[in-house]
Amino acid sequence: MTLEDNKQWAIETEELDIYYGDFRAVKHVSLQIEPQKITAIIGPSGCGKSTVIRAFNRMNDFIPGAHATGKVLFRGQNIYDPKIDPVQVRQKIGMVFQKPNPFPKSIYDNIAWGAKINDYNGNLNDLVEESLQKAALWGEVKDQLQKSALSLSGGQQQRLCIARALAVKPDIILMDEPCSALDPIATLKIEDLMRELSKNYTIIIVTHNMQQAGRASDYTAYFTMDADRAGMMVEYGVTSQVFTNPRNKSTEDYISGRFG
Repeated sequence: MTLEDNKQWAIETEELDIYYGDFRAVKHVSLQIEPQKITAIIGPSGCGKSTVIRAFNRMNDFIPGAHATGKVLFRGQNIYDPKIDPVQVRQKIGMVFQKPNPFPKSIYDNIAWGAKINDYNGNLNDLVEESLQKAALWGEVKDQLQKSALSLSGGQQQRLCIARALAVKPDIILMDEPCSALDPIATLKIEDLMRELSKNYTIIIVTHNMQQAGRASDYTAYFTMDADRAGMMVEYGVTSQVFTNPRNKSTEDYISGRFG
């Protein structure tokens, strides 16, 4: 089954539960992600943030014993339907991980790789330049495209990984703690880049950094580790509202630094 265009929300979940074996790590998550906005997922360690974001492009499939119930709807279709090809899902919903993970290849080949394996028929040189331009990296590397990607700084490597994700023409970019290994200057560059990319892409970011969530996101979802609600999303709304007037005491305690 192919993924057709039929979308109001970028992603919508309905009663999503995610298990590792018999352990239910995420419970009853129903939310609607706005297209072409930045949504931050926050909460204390162990609350299920990364588990949720990996469910949005079926990356949890690679974890033995992991499985999901409920629905994750993309373009109106449940991506967990047995007829849906998860590889196709990951082409449309790209992922950038916590630690930059460029391939041990040239800068050029890092960008061109995804296009090549997907039988891209266009001009690879143009695609590489376009992707690096979108990731705000072209000006820094245009004269060294055959240089190893591993020779770049941490911040440059992360922007290269973003460019690599962009090269396969996704609709959505997932970012799991993309700045946790970066210095403050590189972090701000990534945040500026996210804001620019959100004009054309939906961005969903997991972060432990409350200042980053407040600065960079349009919407925020808070997951709790409260004993009776661990793994549940207890607040979701416009970031300014969540941060200045949270409806849930647990959210307020976490944002204010009382715990977490």
